[in-house]
Amino acid sequence: MQSNRRQLNTNTSELLWCATARRQHQLPKCPSSILPDTIILSPGVRDLGISIYTDLSMQTHIQRSVAGCFAVLRQLHSIRRSVPSSVYQSLVVLLY
Repeated sequence: MQSNRRQLNTNTSELLWCATARRQHQLPKCPSSILPDTIILSPGVRDLGISIYTDLSMQTHIQRSVAGCFAVLRQLHSIRRSVPSSVYQSLVVLLY
């Protein structure tokens, strides 16, 4: 990182060890030290809008995506009677 004039921001950096469900117990639990900085291990990280967890399952990402879709549907339901039917149908179609 130093040769590319980069600096590690420990406040926003997370370290994720990935392993199968059978090997999860073998992963280190203590914070990792990278030169003078210490990075906290995280059970899951979010990168480019995708949630990745140590077992590499997509279960939590899918749960969050579904929850977000239902939140938008609830918001659309609240304006259903305020907008014309054609506009409402267009908004619903835009979600999918």
